[in-house]
This record gives sequence, structure tokens and C-alpha cells, in this order.
Amino acid sequence: MAVPDFQSLMLPALKSLEEGNEMRISEVRERVAITEGLTPEDLRELLPGKRQSVFVNRVSWAVIYMERAGHLEQVRRGVYRVTTEGEQLLSRAPARVDLRVLRKYPAYLKWAKKANAPSPGKVTRPMKPEGVEVTPEEALDQAVKQLSDALEVDVLDRVRKAAPAFLERVVVNLLIAMGYGGGDAAMGQVTGRSGDGGIDGTIREDTLGLDEVYVQAKKYADGNTVGESDLRNFAGAIDAVGTTKGVFVTTSKFTRAAKVYVERSPKRIILIDGEELARLMVEHNVGVRRKSNYEIKRLDEDYFDMEDL
Repeated sequence: MAVPDFQSLMLPALKSLEEGNEMRISEVRERVAITEGLTPEDLRELLPGKRQSVFVNRVSWAVIYMERAGHLEQVRRGVYRVTTEGEQLLSRAPARVDLRVLRKYPAYLKWAKKANAPSPGKVTRPMKPEGVEVTPEEALDQAVKQLSDALEVDVLDRVRKAAPAFLERVVVNLLIAMGYGGGDAAMGQVTGRSGDGGIDGTIREDTLGLDEVYVQAKKYADGNTVGESDLRNFAGAIDAVGTTKGVFVTTSKFTRAAKVYVERSPKRIILIDGEELARLMVEHNVGVRRKSNYEIKRLDEDYFDMEDL
């Protein structure tokens, strides 16, 4: 099953503490995972940014929101217990605890108002907590993913519209940016020309050129796939120059037969289709530039552990 959204985890997290004992957040997570019947695979699911597991993130925010509403309190770093307010809520045996419920509590409303108050001279969107099902980190990751997906579509479209020679240069630049040839632009060369024998570029992996990666780039429209015969010709071309490594890139896709041929070939040939090409170009900043950086900060618990000294 999928990991429930953070609002759905509020009541299970609160119930895990209803005995009144102090409990570490890791124990809360363990109890919630058991209550919700989550599998090890569910618990290993990561946020799109790969920074944290979805489950850990959602339980953490469920606890934070309930703490702000006064149902839980942190007695020391990473250790929580239920408050009198929380016990009273549990005594009413609610079917669900979510942001609609929390909005009935003055402590939560006071915190939410402060958290969303605009700075002088700035205008911000009002928070609509009733419809929120994702945590702030998830919302940010989703926005980043959406922007990245749109950018990849634009990148691939521009490459398809450019001349074939441009694609050859893009592929060599990309491989250098990925670390081939030690990341040294001087180690890459575009060789595509009439009678090139199917080789459009080379990357020298050592200074003397004893080990080289050969590249072929095919600028095809979407729907015009690269087949097995193209890969056979490329394998023959790299064999003719006495090497075993090749990268075949296309702006379209590879047929199943082409992929099977590469899997069975003694040559080490890597296939990169149009979608993967665009993704790698964005990831390695080829043909794109950074527009904005956003820094996310968290409370430094170690610092505040010193407050009683």
C-alpha cells in the first residue's frame, strides 16, 4: 500500500502516545508503521529529491502540526508526550484528526497566522490548509519536478529542431560534463562528417588516447525509431577502429530488437534515447543555466540543547 498523507497519519501518531509515556520520534514511527500495515518497501520510498523517506517526512510533519495545536509536546530533543489537550481529543474517539480539526484550537490558529503572515511590502498567497495533503517538502519537490519535466520537454524540442551537427556537439559536451575524459573538454572531439563510418565523436579517457569511447548521434523525429540494423552498423564501426566502447544517442527511441542486440553484443554500447538525453542535459547543465537557488533550513537541535547550561 502507499504511505498515507501526513494528515491521515496524525491520529495514528497521537494514538501511539496515548498511554502517556514519553517516546522518541523513532518509536512513534515504528508504532505508526505497524498500525498502518506498511511494508518495508513502503518505508523505503523516497521523496522526489531523494533527501528523505516519504514516511519519515510525513510522520514528522504530522507530529509538528499536532505539537503546534497543543496536542503533543516535546520534552527533550526528539522525545514527545501527549498533552492534556491531546488526551481530551483522544477521549472523544475521533475517526480522523486533520487540519480541519486542528483549526478548532486557538494554539494552532495563532501559529498558522504567524507562519503565513506576509513580510512588510510583500504579498503572499493565503494558506488553505483544509485541502493540503502533502508536506511542505513534498510540495517543493513536486514543483521542482514539474519545472524540470517542462524544461526537459523544451530542451529535447530544441535539439530536434537543430542541425544534426549540433546534436553531435551536444553529445560530446554532455559526456564531458558527465565526467568522461576526466571532464576535460580537450579530451572530446566531434568527428561526424561524410564517410565517418558511423562515428560522430570520440572521448579519450586517457591522455595518450589508449582508451576511447566512440559516439554516434541520430537526430530523428519522435516516432522514427532506431532499429537493430543501426546498432549492428555502429558495432561494426567501433570494431573497425579497434575498440569495444560506444555510446549511441538518438532524439527518438530504440526498438526492442535494438535493445536486445545491445544486451547480447560483446561490445559495451550504451543507449541514450531522447527523454534520457534531455534529462541528462538538464542534470548536468548542458544547454541550460541555473535560474534560482532556494536554501531550506531547519532548527539546530544541538544548539538549543545548550540552553540549560
